[in-house]
Amino acid sequence: MKIDIKVIAGAKHNRIAQEEGRWKVYVTAPAVEGKANKAVIGFLAEYFKVRKNQIEITKGLKSPLKTISIESI
Repeated sequence: MKIDIKVIAGAKHNRIAQEEGRWKVYVTAPAVEGKANKAVIGFLAEYFKVRKNQIEITKGLKSPLKTISIESI
């Protein structure tokens, strides 16, 4: 499964919401040295109940707009 998301780094709480027709993932980690990307992967793994290694950022490593690939079990 692939989903397009917008990441909001430095948020007060980790959460996911669908706004303006796009998934938005809010993470508390800052957008520095890949910390926000790691937090997004960890948070989405919990949300979709999969392992972290089943989630990959396929597009947008250095952008808030990302394409995420999630392997199904």
